[in-house]
Amino acid sequence: MTDLVVTGGTVVTAARSFSADVAVADGKVEAVAPGLVVRSPQAQIIDANGLLVLPGCIDVHTHVRLPSDEEPDRFYQDSVGAAFGGTTTFLAFNNPGTGISEEGAGSLLRGLQEFRDRTEGESVVDFGLSAVIGGQQEDPISELPALIASGVPSFKAFMVYDFRLPDERLYQILRTAEAHGGMLQVHCENAIIIDALVADALAAGDVAARYHAETRPTYAEAEATHRAIALARAARASVYIVHLSSADALAEVVTAKARGWPVYAETCPHYLALTADRYASPDEAQVIRSVISPPLRTDADRRALWLGLRAGGLDLIASDHVPDRLAVEKRMPAPPFPQISNGAPGIETLLAIVHGVGAARGELGLERMVDLLATTPARLFGLQDKGAIEAGKDADLLLFDASAQRTIRQADLHHTSDFTPFEGMEMRGSVRTVLLRGRPVIRDGLFVGRRGAGRFLERTPAST
Repeated sequence: MTDLVVTGGTVVTAARSFSADVAVADGKVEAVAPGLVVRSPQAQIIDANGLLVLPGCIDVHTHVRLPSDEEPDRFYQDSVGAAFGGTTTFLAFNNPGTGISEEGAGSLLRGLQEFRDRTEGESVVDFGLSAVIGGQQEDPISELPALIASGVPSFKAFMVYDFRLPDERLYQILRTAEAHGGMLQVHCENAIIIDALVADALAAGDVAARYHAETRPTYAEAEATHRAIALARAARASVYIVHLSSADALAEVVTAKARGWPVYAETCPHYLALTADRYASPDEAQVIRSVISPPLRTDADRRALWLGLRAGGLDLIASDHVPDRLAVEKRMPAPPFPQISNGAPGIETLLAIVHGVGAARGELGLERMVDLLATTPARLFGLQDKGAIEAGKDADLLLFDASAQRTIRQADLHHTSDFTPFEGMEMRGSVRTVLLRGRPVIRDGLFVGRRGAGRFLERTPAST
């Protein structure tokens, strides 16, 4: 029996936009059609006149921190931020790593169990895990089949940092993932190039935060992207490139796609809205806010990424949310640049930036925006019940006022960071109401959700 009907809005899917009502029953979309007749007197009616009705955003790249005795509310509070931003499902990486034994050895499966134990009853929206594979695990490859069978078909490895994996290990993971329906996500930067440039900068006394960007050039990202694709080709496996930032790296992905290889890539809102000009700021705090890996690039790179999104060279947009704080992780005054924590918050501003800088300015159509933020993430990451407004899918819906004017300010946000890299940016578009499986989490701009209402999602093997 129908529980709720969203009436009078413009429904936007990855294929089209049309005027329709959306009926919801038992947390699922029951029907989508104009002029639905409500036969249940108990059904709640939500008037969406003048608003867009979008599927809830799916953010597949976040580093939401787990609750701890010292900070018990971090996971919960960032999930609240996600809801305010229109995200109804997010995937989190479990790094800094979980699953470490008292002897210091790591286990992917133990990490999964710890993640589930510590996040139980915390989130206000649905969530899942993408496991991190690093040097601390004893034998991660042998655990991959069981990890995938446990509902975690995506996992990430790094080609940089002290927990990076050598190429031979990446190749082995790719082969195992392909055999069992998993998908490897790779952070692509050339460690040899970066380490050499960092050493040269430090030897010259160039320790300021702006040198973070100068020591991570686009050719280091492009070379590593090319190598990851080559390893995947040799393993006859798909591969997913995370947070692609430059035209040089994009060219590698576009070439691979043109040859029919199963290569997928995401970019992030900060690469679409901000540029490397920020590193020239005399305001040290401003520069530290932009210490992200890969770093911000040129305006030409930014424009190339928008073209890649329109043309299909890039598959989706994710936040790469890192809830660092200037007062804690980023540290002021700044230490030498290699010691500055890499990352910036974005879980609450994902849709705001993609719409405000993209769809509202003609960089993307609304349908492509929905595809990038909901439909393709659901398909690639095994979220069969998510990502679209159609009968049988979860009724994860958001009512969005595309014409509303807003200025992004940290003071108005709800995430656990103490800054936003988008401070002061004027945008068009505002989330009004958010439904998770038919139940309101945000209503008319106010939080009405419940801690623990979000479920851990055991996902199916990715559909690539």
